Amino acid sequence: MIRFRPRLLDALKDYSRTQFAQDAGSGVTVGVLALPLAMAFAIASGMSPTAGIWTAIVAGLIISLLGGSRVQIGGPTGAFIPIVYGIVADYGVANLLVATLLAGIMLFAMGAFRLGGLIRFIPVSVVTGFTNGIAVVIFLSQIKDFLGLKIAELPGDFFGKVSTLGQHLHTMHGPTVAVAVASLLTLIFWNALARRFRPLARVPGPLAVLVIATAINALVGLPVDTIGTRFGGIPQSVPAIGLPDLDLSALSKLMAPALTIAMLGAIESLLSARVSDNMIDDRHDPNQELMAQGLANMAAPLFGGFAATGAIARTATNIRSGGRTPVAGIIHSLVLLAVVLALAPMAAYIPLATLSAIVVMVSVHMGEWHAFAHLKRFSMAYRTIMLGTFFITVVLDLTLAVEIGLVLSSLFFIRRVSDLTRIEPVSLPEGVCERSGDRLLVFRLFGSLFFGAANKLEDLLHELDRHPKVIVLALDKVINIDTSGLDILQTLHRAMRKRGATLLLCELNPQPRSIIVRSGFLDALGAANVTDTYAQALARGQKLCADDAASATPPPVPPLP
Repeated sequence: MIRFRPRLLDALKDYSRTQFAQDAGSGVTVGVLALPLAMAFAIASGMSPTAGIWTAIVAGLIISLLGGSRVQIGGPTGAFIPIVYGIVADYGVANLLVATLLAGIMLFAMGAFRLGGLIRFIPVSVVTGFTNGIAVVIFLSQIKDFLGLKIAELPGDFFGKVSTLGQHLHTMHGPTVAVAVASLLTLIFWNALARRFRPLARVPGPLAVLVIATAINALVGLPVDTIGTRFGGIPQSVPAIGLPDLDLSALSKLMAPALTIAMLGAIESLLSARVSDNMIDDRHDPNQELMAQGLANMAAPLFGGFAATGAIARTATNIRSGGRTPVAGIIHSLVLLAVVLALAPMAAYIPLATLSAIVVMVSVHMGEWHAFAHLKRFSMAYRTIMLGTFFITVVLDLTLAVEIGLVLSSLFFIRRVSDLTRIEPVSLPEGVCERSGDRLLVFRLFGSLFFGAANKLEDLLHELDRHPKVIVLALDKVINIDTSGLDILQTLHRAMRKRGATLLLCELNPQPRSIIVRSGFLDALGAANVTDTYAQALARGQKLCADDAASATPPPVPPLP
């Protein structure tokens, strides 16, 4: 059955005025931080700044109300920029909204069917390569607005993007570059400045640079592109609510983009929730979080919004500011709503170069660049997976990068486990050896007898050339047998039976015993030939060898009368 219980219900049980004061202060801080990020991420994704703001308001509110984390802050994130931009370029804005709605349905289904825990199985090497690749893609997407290049529309693919940027470098706009560089330097040195002047510590760097650049532009009229010149400003009202236009002929084409949004949203939101757990010593409910993410992505397109997920940077800011319950996230959304309704006309003066500088800063901080310097510490498998995922993310496609990364991880894991699986001969005690000799062979198996290591058991078939009467397999070190491992055991048993020999199994662990019983192999083998201890198997083997020797000895010839 579906278990739907938001963490907000648990948080409100012992809620106090003191905690509300902390949540309110944190919500205001995160709300003003989210404003420039929401607009910057939307513009970088090929959407309007209004779409980014309403994504943060609607999705952020639902994620906090219904999520499985106490402190998660939701909204548009930098990781979605290349995905959303590619969908807009290929299918248009209307189909992006449809793909986002479909992704929401997928996310809710993943949570309802309790698949949240499976996301944790994605290897660190894949996540690191993918994250660094996204950071590079985001950085490339900002060169146009950062330098003020005269490009009508930037291609979505890597080679087309690099080629177009190179061809238009001569159109670089000096005032735009100056504003972008000044904004970037302000972001870089803001924290150092805030440490010297304590009152500034309460103002997030992105908000500070946004306010400064907007105020200067409003006063002196900088010759740069702004939200007003490109988008006509931000409406000072709630957008009309309605379903996006659905083209049934394009629905099948949108399933792959929707799955990409759903998978990335699930990965990023649960990674963010896991990081926040460590910061507040808590444990989130991954399935509840996925259901909330799904509902958020179903609701955002109704307001003209797009893909949203848990935002690591804003969630960390929420925690550092004192937020400890979902109330902080709810206040964050209400603050954004109040800012839009009260200060929307001022948004027309925001320079696009400043928003581009904010996104560039986000991309730099997003990447785990130290991972490249530490690659030599890790195995060749780790390096291959991480670098492969990184280059495919940058050059080809994000979905393909994750798929190939997971396939490579699986193949290397299979090889590693296969290497750990081995079969070793066991020397017989001296007395047993004298009586049974080569007619009784004993082997001990180690590891997992699965499809990747089943070939190692095939080597025992060559031992039949020595014409043994009994082969004993000690399985006390075998933790798992799959159907392929079972099949090779059955093949060995049949080959031995044709030669009049017997296979004995001993010291089975619970899982191997279970599959041997359930498959009917125990009945085919004979219950007497599966023993609990090694000593019992050895005794059984000696008896079978002795009986065979007795039956092979010709009866004595009676003396002549």
